[in-house]
Amino acid sequence: MGLVIKAENISKQYKLGAVGISSLADDMQRLMAKLRGKEDPFLKVGDENKRDTTLLGRDSGFVWALKDINFEINQGEVVGIIGKNGAGKSTLLKILSSVTEPTSGKLKYKGRMASLLEVGTGFHPDLSGRDNVFLNGAILGMKKHEIAKKFDEIVEFSGVAKYIDTPVKRYSSGMYVRLAFSVAAHLNPDILIIDEVLAVGDADFQDKCLGKMKDVAGQGRTVLFVSHNILAIKAICKRGLLMHQGKLISDGKIEDVILDYIRADSNVGFEQEPDPEKASINTGEGHIKKIKLITDKNSGIEIFYSETIKIELEFELFISVQDFISDVRIVTKEGAIVGYAMPKFDNAKRNDLPAGRYRQIIELQNGLQPDFYFLNIGIHHGKGLTIHYFERILQIRVLSVGDHNNNYPISWQEGNYRPNGKWEITSY
Repeated sequence: MGLVIKAENISKQYKLGAVGISSLADDMQRLMAKLRGKEDPFLKVGDENKRDTTLLGRDSGFVWALKDINFEINQGEVVGIIGKNGAGKSTLLKILSSVTEPTSGKLKYKGRMASLLEVGTGFHPDLSGRDNVFLNGAILGMKKHEIAKKFDEIVEFSGVAKYIDTPVKRYSSGMYVRLAFSVAAHLNPDILIIDEVLAVGDADFQDKCLGKMKDVAGQGRTVLFVSHNILAIKAICKRGLLMHQGKLISDGKIEDVILDYIRADSNVGFEQEPDPEKASINTGEGHIKKIKLITDKNSGIEIFYSETIKIELEFELFISVQDFISDVRIVTKEGAIVGYAMPKFDNAKRNDLPAGRYRQIIELQNGLQPDFYFLNIGIHHGKGLTIHYFERILQIRVLSVGDHNNNYPISWQEGNYRPNGKWEITSY
């Protein structure tokens, strides 16, 4: 496998409040500096893309969307690009797709590139779906007979055959995406770049798209995929790039990069006194005051495989609550809920609580595979009305070692849960 993409010190700067990156006067200053062999006068050292400040880039009126990005991608790699909103993911893809130029740095790539960045990108609204298929193929450098050979396959995959001769401006956003993805994936690109736009499609089509991206990668082509759906990223990508405030902060195996993403986005530990206002749901009828993970060694977030998950919950009710319940959801680092516990599932006795302060000890059987997990915790009326609820409020790390010397090596970690079972063998 050879090198197909190389980014060297890629940076992108935008001017706040401006449609373009700069004014004519700014461009002239840049040109004069270049002719004199000097640096760009608008390149400020240390500016970052911090979305929580009013004037990004100090008082300069400029912001770095990307800063000194370096990486190399080989032929056939499937790379997931993740990060919070504003991290610079989409800007990076636009530079890779030649939609915009970097302010500084160099980008080199080899081969035919197809990209799907936004709904309708590369489509002419007044042309029919059929005409746009041929237009996009021509943009990719394909001959008309090459496109015609793939046309029926493209239309069948997209599911818009009935409307293929209708102007695409009459398409729904979902139809737009289905046809655009089908064109990009079927016209044999050497490099396929897909942004979060797949979120527009329905679940069945998203599954088809993920399958198609796997097929494209299996043919030795390169795929770059940006998504907030970490499960989808993990399903098809072996390598990840993590963006944060315009910088590349992690590059490696997708499992390791996802873990870096979770760590960068979370300050949760084994004990929390949560801010009531940061709850996902808060009715004002009561609040959770403290949540603590209790382990045998009280060592923090780590527990043994098969060790009971024990939680100490302190809460206050401002009103009387009939049939009070608390609940715990166990969530993977990718965001999938793999466990849900509440007293009603265990036929626990009913609790009618007057207003006051309470402490509750919760014990849950642990059959989780070794990995990092998060806990969602809430307090509720028994009829299903939530009082106070926090997502990802505690973090736990299940270790591969247990108490009974019955654990396989750490590499045996398929799935999230180890169910208890009975295994009987008889001769016949």
